[in-house]
Amino acid sequence: MQEHLIELQDIYKIYQMGDTEVRANDGVSFTIDDGEMVAIVGKSGSGKSTIMNIIGALDVPTEGKYCLNGTDVSSMTDDELAAIRNRQIGFIFQQYNLLPRMSILKNVELPLVYAGVNEAERKRRAMAALEKVGLGEMTKKMPNQLSGGQQQRVSIARALVGNPSLILADEPTGALDSRTSKEVLGFLKELNEEGNTIVLITHDNSIALEAKRIIRIHDGKVVFDGTAEAYRKEI
Repeated sequence: MQEHLIELQDIYKIYQMGDTEVRANDGVSFTIDDGEMVAIVGKSGSGKSTIMNIIGALDVPTEGKYCLNGTDVSSMTDDELAAIRNRQIGFIFQQYNLLPRMSILKNVELPLVYAGVNEAERKRRAMAALEKVGLGEMTKKMPNQLSGGQQQRVSIARALVGNPSLILADEPTGALDSRTSKEVLGFLKELNEEGNTIVLITHDNSIALEAKRIIRIHDGKVVFDGTAEAYRKEI
């Protein structure tokens, strides 16, 4: 039987704020399979960012078990988490997180530098990733010479360059106008159709509905997990 790509079992993330116990995640369980495109949606303070940090190996749960590709990530050290992030997860952020003094080619190469890939292979793979997002002619440009939509495409190329198991997109259209947002979402859907697993984190229901499956988080709990069609009827 095939393992799930992502498996969360009774995830709790508990913070102590003075005398108050805050349960950012309160018994979250779900699975995501290889090749899915899933939106995790919730308002600010719902716990969706906390669950994103756990899925992205940026944090570990207080209680519960998280397996990525069959590996238990829930009690790893910081160094082990960093290795998992570098090998298995491609990140796309709202603010692009590009280094301003590096060309877009060098920005895309960065995950491969950390992975110890040699210079010639880094350049080859970064060029291929930029070609894929339609920026193959712009490799020498600096981030400030690009539009917001183009910068987000660079961050998508950077997420793809290490051939990750999972692409985690945190509010990827949050800094873009509506037309450019549609272009970026369309591109993410194309990547999913090519077999990439995409988990989209958003507070916006209209963005979430672009995914095939939606998981809604409220007060640290999963309150909906189903198809976009079913979710549309709920809102």
